[in-house]
Parts: sequence; C-alpha cells; structure tokens
Amino acid sequence: MKQLTPEQLDNLEQDLNAIRDEVLADVGDRDARYIRRIIRLHRGLEVGGRALMPLGFIPPVFAAAVASLGLSKIIENMEIGHNVMHGQYDWMNDPALHSQTYEWDNTCTGDSWRRTHNYEHHTFTNIIGKDRDYGYALLRLSDDEKWKPAHSLQFINYVLLSVFFQWGVGLHELEFDRLRRGEIKISDKKQFLKEFFRKGGRQAFKDYVFFPIVTLPVAPVVLAGNVGANLIRNLWASSVIFCGHFTQDAETFTEEECDNGSKGQWYLRQLTGSSNFTGSKLMHMLSGHLSHQIEHHVFPDIPAHRYREISPKVQAVCKKYGIHYNTGSFARQYGTVVKRIVQYSLPDRLRLKLAPQTQAA
Repeated sequence: MKQLTPEQLDNLEQDLNAIRDEVLADVGDRDARYIRRIIRLHRGLEVGGRALMPLGFIPPVFAAAVASLGLSKIIENMEIGHNVMHGQYDWMNDPALHSQTYEWDNTCTGDSWRRTHNYEHHTFTNIIGKDRDYGYALLRLSDDEKWKPAHSLQFINYVLLSVFFQWGVGLHELEFDRLRRGEIKISDKKQFLKEFFRKGGRQAFKDYVFFPIVTLPVAPVVLAGNVGANLIRNLWASSVIFCGHFTQDAETFTEEECDNGSKGQWYLRQLTGSSNFTGSKLMHMLSGHLSHQIEHHVFPDIPAHRYREISPKVQAVCKKYGIHYNTGSFARQYGTVVKRIVQYSLPDRLRLKLAPQTQAA
C-alpha cells in the first residue's frame, strides 16, 4: 500500500472531504429528476419485455424481449437498487427510495445486502480476513491465501459464480468458508436462511412459475426468456463488480496495515483497492456508475451519476499524493481480472515461474 505520512493522510482526508461537501451542497432537483427518469426507463423496459415475451416463438421478437427484460433487471439492480440502498437518495424523503426499506429484484434480501456489502465490504475493503467480498470465499486472488489443490479449479468456480451471480450474492451471508472450517454452525444461520428462502422463492416463482403459467400456451418460451434475462443480468453485474475489485492493480491489505483507523487511511485504501473502467454514458449508466468504482468507494452516499463529473478532481488528488489511479478500457480491465484468476489458480512455484511479476499483485 502507498505509504503516506500522518500529515499527508490528514491532508488527503481534507481534500476528499472538500469534494464530497461540494457535491452534497449541490444535490437537489437535478438528482431527483435523474433517478425518477431511470425508474421510468426500467419500468418501461420491464413492461415491454414481459409484453413481448409471449410472442417469443418469433426469433427476432424473442431476442428483443429477452434484451428488454434483461436491461430492465440490470438497471434496477445496478443504477437503482444498489445506489438507493447506499442512501444516495434518502434526502428525497420518498419511502420508495429509502435505503433502509428498498427491496430489489434480486434473490439477495435488502437487509442482507446492507449488512454484507454496505457495512462489511465498504468498511473493510480488500482487507484479507475481514472483507468477505474479496474472492467471495471461492477465488484465490493474492498470496495472502495459501494455495490448495482445490484452487486449480477456481476458473470453473468463477464461471459458475458469474452465471448464478444473484444466487451467489444471495447466499453470501451464509459464510460457507466459516461453516467449512467449523467456526459456525448451520443453526447459527437459521434466521438468515429463512429470509433467503422466502426472498429467493418469491423471485423464482415470479420468473419461472407465475409469468410462464399466465402465458401457458407458450410457457416454455416465456420460461426460456426469463432465464435468459436473468443470465444477462448476472453476467453483466458480475463482470462490472469483478472489474471494480479484482484487476491486477487492485491492492489488498492486511489487518496489521489497517491498524490506523483514520479516515485518511480509509480513503487511501479505497483509492488503491478499487478499479475503474472507461466507456460511454450508456455503459456508465448500465454499470450503475460502478465504472467509477474508485469514486463510489470513496463517496458511496453521493448520487452515482455524479461520479463522472468528480472523477477529474479525484484523479487530481491522486496525482498530488502520488497514488495510482487504476483505470482503463472495460476489455483491458476485464482481461486483467481473468488473468489474475487463472494465475492464482496455479501452485505458487509454477505461477511465479511463469509470471514472477504477480508476486506483487
């Protein structure tokens, strides 16, 4: 991790706080209009996709229906649900857009997401042993975890996690790794499992039972379309999230490195442990503006559509303190994610022989 003096950390905190304060002072009608416009777009795409799906026996209509429904799920999860649950729109005092009550179109319950993501991940970002989002207990991505033979199959685990991403996220709080080590018992997760099966069951019933049944003559087509829409959402969401956290330049941290609990050090971890990717306005919106993961980790409660505007200011702060601002094209960043997953699936001796530079990854 980049080493800054206590004075520099204090100055870093002040510089980033100033950016945050400037944005929050300007938050208002413009932001309210934006999120309401996005909600209308999401609803229009969902209605359009659902309405077209029964005509999916016509191949071009099927493709359009799946794309429309898939995009609606992406927008609801990424640009609406994720950002609303971070409290970005609490100031609107709209019960439908409040962080503590919003429930999204996902098998993961809102309460579970707020616990594992908003608190654990954003507080302990990339701290090995404390941030369970790092590798999702399935992927070895640094030397901090000892190689085991099972890691040789981790690319398969990565593909499966991507395909079934909403279910993986939904079950994340089960803490498979701790169950496997015997640190907790399945009975300790009784309440969580009750909530998960209730929410997951509703989601599965909606997409895989209700909508196919109400279009019974073409139920197989509608079922296939709904599966396809969920797959599109899962693959895109997982790719965006992996590009924001698991690129080769995204740093990890030990608990000892983070003993200094200052806000300046927390800011430094967010800056060096996160990754951005470039793209069009549409790509930024479809990513929930997590294409600016660095800005999101630094300012999780600022309306995400503002991240593009403040990115040059954050980059200037990084340049001032000699901090690497990790960004690149989506293809480049995604390529480094895959490379990192493959490299760390190898035994250390073989990995270092093939690519010794990953020792510092």
